[in-house]
Amino acid sequence: MSLRSTRWYGGADRDSYIHRAWMRRGLPAHAFDGRPHIAIANTASDLTPCNLHLDAVATSVKQGIWEAGGVPLNLPVMSLGETLVRPTAMLWRNLAAMSIEEMLRANPIDGVVLLGGCDKTIPALLMAAASVDLPAVVIPGGPMLTGHFRGMPLGCGTDVWRLSEDVRGGSLTAQDFLASESAMIRSAGHCNTMGTASTMACVAEALGMTLPGTAGTPASDSRLLERSHATGGLIVEMVAADRRPSDVVSRGSFVNAIVALAAIGGSTNAVVHLLAIAGRLGIELTLDDFNDIGEDVPLLVDLQPAGRHLMDDFFRAGGLLAALREVRDRLDPSALTVAGTPFVDALADARIWDSEVIRSQSAPLLPSAGIAVLRGNLAPDGAVIKPAAASPSLLQHRGPAVVFDSVEDLRARIDTVDVTEDSVLVLRGCGPRGYPGMPEVGNMPLPARLLERGVRDLVRISDARMSGTAYGTVVLHVAPEAAAGGPLGLVRTGDQIVLDVPNRRLDVDLPPDELARRAPAPEAEAAYAAPTSGWERLYIDHVLQADRGADLDFLTGRRGSAVGRESH
Repeated sequence: MSLRSTRWYGGADRDSYIHRAWMRRGLPAHAFDGRPHIAIANTASDLTPCNLHLDAVATSVKQGIWEAGGVPLNLPVMSLGETLVRPTAMLWRNLAAMSIEEMLRANPIDGVVLLGGCDKTIPALLMAAASVDLPAVVIPGGPMLTGHFRGMPLGCGTDVWRLSEDVRGGSLTAQDFLASESAMIRSAGHCNTMGTASTMACVAEALGMTLPGTAGTPASDSRLLERSHATGGLIVEMVAADRRPSDVVSRGSFVNAIVALAAIGGSTNAVVHLLAIAGRLGIELTLDDFNDIGEDVPLLVDLQPAGRHLMDDFFRAGGLLAALREVRDRLDPSALTVAGTPFVDALADARIWDSEVIRSQSAPLLPSAGIAVLRGNLAPDGAVIKPAAASPSLLQHRGPAVVFDSVEDLRARIDTVDVTEDSVLVLRGCGPRGYPGMPEVGNMPLPARLLERGVRDLVRISDARMSGTAYGTVVLHVAPEAAAGGPLGLVRTGDQIVLDVPNRRLDVDLPPDELARRAPAPEAEAAYAAPTSGWERLYIDHVLQADRGADLDFLTGRRGSAVGRESH
């Protein structure tokens, strides 16, 4: 086949001379003799702590590419660190995807290896790769090793939420809380719980976009570098076969991803990311698919926040392939991997080595664990909840609303509002438009007075997201959001909220004519951000709602790798 990169480097004219000459700083002459040029889209950054080690991963990828006859090229791309950027990393997922797509298209490359780890990096990389549709493969950076504090394992993220609530409830001193800080992050890698980073690594593999068996390999494990070397060889083979994301990822791949999401107890954030990736590929995927496909999939993986263990336990116990072997009958056998083989073929040799961490289908942690999609007069276009991380006693609940119009309002009043164990906390103004960026604030802190009495969960509802490491009876992604005219903006404190997860309902108990008469609260409308310029303005004007993946409307679909005009 004719390589895309030869359009830059082939020939004897002035432009091809310039392209080769400037790249000769390090590349030998034979780099331009028809070898495929492979970009390594690298999200390593000192300001993305979970991805710091990806330069070492890139080195192993480079060695594998050279060995297979390719030319590796490091391409630093926009990186989003969940723990540091303000106001929320999700505000820039689409910008990262757009910038990565444009750099892949603009440069003389034939394929790309996508290095991601922290929550938004793998989704952004996959969205970009789907839109530009060059041969591409993902290497997840892997989870950190488990840290311990006073003999107890620490779940990164999950235990931050738990310990901080213990301080507010008076069962842990602030001094002891701060003392645990140095033990929380033990090694390189992303969160060691089944948070969004671990979930998206597993989802990328279930979609067929990694070398099978890679997801979940700890960042500090030498086998990650071994897999990275092998992936370098694979991408050269993929270019030779012209195997692109559109050839690998099908409707069946998304079926497999939704089954995996349920079986591992994955993050609700995967819902918006999968919807956005499908939108880039032009594959029909809706919220209802998460109900229809995942509803009765058993929870097999006993990991925080839905269970007890952590990601290095999961890897030791057999990892994703061992878990999915148990639900093989639910997977689409036609879905492929980047290796060009059916995904289900990778399950043949998988085994469970610790049945406490990975359960069999006949003895699951929960018999039904899929993300539940709720609809009703509070969520006409849907909302989601993760039953595996919720309190069973609250999955059917009626209680009075306690309404907060913004994150700032919540923080100012949470410990002074009139609230009981039956109350339903409602937070609005935190959707894609309203914040803007849809932050991870849906797992609202509980009032201190209830924490002091031992209460550790309330029903909470918002148009925001929550960290995949968080837990509780938390309804998220309410669509349309309040800032887009959704009925969440009409709720008043004291209204009776009815949550019925088994029947997939979320309602405010008001007559339709009463809802129709109401106008959004002035306090709510005043809280919505309204920037007049820059990325935030563009984002607000074009962002889709959560039920459509919160992508920008003009970024959906595949645009391909063609460049319309020659270089300057």
